[in-house]
Amino acid sequence: MGIGHYRPRNRADLHSVGLVLHPQRDSAAAVTAVLDWAAQQGTEILGIDQEIRRLRCAAVAVSAQELGRRADLVVSLGGDGTMLRAMRLADRQRAPVLGVNLGKLGFLAEVDVPDLPGALSAIDKHDFTIEPRLAVDAVIGDQVVTAFNDIAVVRIPGEGNAVVAVRVADYPFVSYAADAVVVATPTGSTAYSFSAGGPIVSPSVEALLVTPAAPHSSYNRGLVVSIHDSLALDILPASGRLAVEVDGAVAAHLTSGDRIDLLPRAGAARVVRLGHTTFYQRARRKLRVTDSAEIAASVPDRARSERL
Repeated sequence: MGIGHYRPRNRADLHSVGLVLHPQRDSAAAVTAVLDWAAQQGTEILGIDQEIRRLRCAAVAVSAQELGRRADLVVSLGGDGTMLRAMRLADRQRAPVLGVNLGKLGFLAEVDVPDLPGALSAIDKHDFTIEPRLAVDAVIGDQVVTAFNDIAVVRIPGEGNAVVAVRVADYPFVSYAADAVVVATPTGSTAYSFSAGGPIVSPSVEALLVTPAAPHSSYNRGLVVSIHDSLALDILPASGRLAVEVDGAVAAHLTSGDRIDLLPRAGAARVVRLGHTTFYQRARRKLRVTDSAEIAASVPDRARSERL
């Protein structure tokens, strides 16, 4: 699914904006910017009850589920974890998500706090695009969990390696003995998968990445699986007990004989982009991608500055 312009039929289509706040960072300035903009537009601001209570602001307190249903735009104020939570709230709903960075890396965010008023004005003028983001549902017995970054099966210290068979299109492809096996979306390609040696993948690619972390196998490469091919992980008899991490949070535990089916969903959430930078520019800057020393020494200063 490609990137397309978001064009509400009229201003009334954006009558409710939902705020998702980092639980600890100071978001008062960003919340004030949103409220000031909303007051000028006559737009209702929704906030999750437990989050906005500490700010004593004018937002309407609702449950997380109600915010996801009612909001026409979800604004995430925090870091990447907050952005992922906002995307989960917007999953299967109509609202796009604008990420505002209050953290250090903020890879998924589009703007920093000083740029927020301008971003809201651009959204008000419908001058932005939508970047669809893939989700992956993991079926673990009768439990279904959803991730926008990754699902990882991770060894528990003292309980042996993760020994996992990867099945693609109902056929066993490879087995890993590793510290973890990470199944990432393109969004998550810059997170755990990247730290384990996986590739950087554009969010416009509709695929899942399977990356072993610290593999003990002769075959130590990952693979990229089309969303049109089935994908499953089988926990083999030699495996220790494993934790299932969903976007970094433990959601379940597995033992030998268990299985996870991984079901991708294209366009599960929609992220606001204002066209200031491309995905590759953000990836290069925020991941501090550098050329090899030999190449860098031969590239003129001007060419290097254009890459940054």
